[in-house]
Amino acid sequence: MSVTAHIRHRFEGFTLDASLEAPDGVTAISGPSGAGKSTLVRAIAGVLRPDAGRVDVNGEVLFDGETGIWVPPHKRRIGFVFQDARLFPHMSVARNLDYGKPVQVVSKPVSGVPEMLGISHLMERMPDTLSGGETQRVAIGRALLSEPRLLIMDEPLASLDEPRKAEILPYLERLRGAGGPPILYVSHAIDEIARLADTLVLIRDGKTARAGPLQDMLADPEAVRDLGPRAAGAMIYATLAEVDAGDGLSKLATSAGVLYLPRREEPEGTQMRVRIRASDVMLSRDKPDRVSALNILKAEVISVLDGQGPGAAVALRSGEDRLLARITGRSARLMGLKPGMHCYAVIKSVSVAPADISRLQEDGEA
Repeated sequence: MSVTAHIRHRFEGFTLDASLEAPDGVTAISGPSGAGKSTLVRAIAGVLRPDAGRVDVNGEVLFDGETGIWVPPHKRRIGFVFQDARLFPHMSVARNLDYGKPVQVVSKPVSGVPEMLGISHLMERMPDTLSGGETQRVAIGRALLSEPRLLIMDEPLASLDEPRKAEILPYLERLRGAGGPPILYVSHAIDEIARLADTLVLIRDGKTARAGPLQDMLADPEAVRDLGPRAAGAMIYATLAEVDAGDGLSKLATSAGVLYLPRREEPEGTQMRVRIRASDVMLSRDKPDRVSALNILKAEVISVLDGQGPGAAVALRSGEDRLLARITGRSARLMGLKPGMHCYAVIKSVSVAPADISRLQEDGEA
């Protein structure tokens, strides 16, 4: 399954002229408020009819401004989860879920999806008795039961507080690994994107600023402008080698060495991905000795990009992964950092939050 779209649409004072290519998996669409993210996905879903462009889902043209092709939204088989869940207040959870099913299967019992989303025990409840996280899980279940070939989620966690976000993110991770439809996930929250996405598309001022595999995008110094200096940081892959490495830490094996991070409870051998923020990476020309940080990874400088202020972004290759370090330009000059130079990345164990570590699930695993 693949999605390609080029959308042009003019509003008063703003023009969207953006493109998107989304392979299987989760494609995140991010950018500042007002950049055009929601307009782009609504045009793909058919909620908005754009002025011009083209939308193609797995080889089927859903919209073509030149030829006049326009498939109405109810025939596109695209599930849509909005920021506000939009459940029917007079219907129970079970009836809301039934509403999402195609007419030909409405008589069949609901199965599989409620269990995956942890809402089986809510069937007789009414929407006004649900928490924010429960409400969004029901909305996701309703969209999945429509048997979509594509699922669009437009900032589904934006209205939730941090505890409710923490509650629902594991279910979204499970959805990502369950072999379901490809997902277009709109969000400006990089922590969500780093846990869920495979591909990242950055929208700026109505245009596609850059796009590519998530791991490459997060480690790209050029993307700092769009991600923001505080959110910038790379993602590396690791295997849980020891659940209990002592002192509340777990030992993770990476392509460049060992990471000691806050204790994980998954089985040993679990494949994980770890987001390491650029501001949490220190650099040393020589291997440091007698420092408090436990994680020291050998790395090679790929590039050094000066920011508009005193900062500099240093792209690094560490084993088969990439890292990004945010240091001052003065430090970069004093260290003489340049492409091809070897150095050491120093990362404090406690700087990596549990929310920045996620489990990689095999297709079909619930």
